[in-house]
Amino acid sequence: MVEKEIQREREVETPALTHYDKSTQELREMNRRAKEGKKVLRAKSIPYEINRQGIIRNYFKGDLTDICNDRWNIFCHEIRQHSGRHIHQGGINLFVIKGRGYTTVDGKRYDWKEGDLILLPIKKGGVVHQHFNTDGQPSKWVAFRHRTTSDGVGAFSEQKETFSLWKEKEQNK
Repeated sequence: MVEKEIQREREVETPALTHYDKSTQELREMNRRAKEGKKVLRAKSIPYEINRQGIIRNYFKGDLTDICNDRWNIFCHEIRQHSGRHIHQGGINLFVIKGRGYTTVDGKRYDWKEGDLILLPIKKGGVVHQHFNTDGQPSKWVAFRHRTTSDGVGAFSEQKETFSLWKEKEQNK
């Protein structure tokens, strides 16, 4: 009986890469990117796009592998009249760099202006929100979302109302 157990132990195969090996490789790669990756992303090289939520410049799309810190989603949102309305788990910080307006969060209005920081809370079931411009000139804010944190609280997103220019774009197809 003892001989059979010893034989079984010898038969156990060691995988080519263990979970530990993979984790160690990921950490090495993250450290390499921190040393060698891009430290500045030029706005001119990243075009704005019109999507269901608005006019947005995505600095991190999750597909960049040559930057020094890929744990963030950062995007600039230009608000001409209003954005789309959507719901997600929250936990995003929005820094207003130009203009004035307001954001509705779960139906309540919060006014903002250049230099303000809009904090969307992390909330079970998500936060329904929409952004509005009130000064007639395009407003802009930059959003910072830590991917690891948002994934940990159950990242999801659902569009409730699409951005008006997106509707026009879809109708003109």
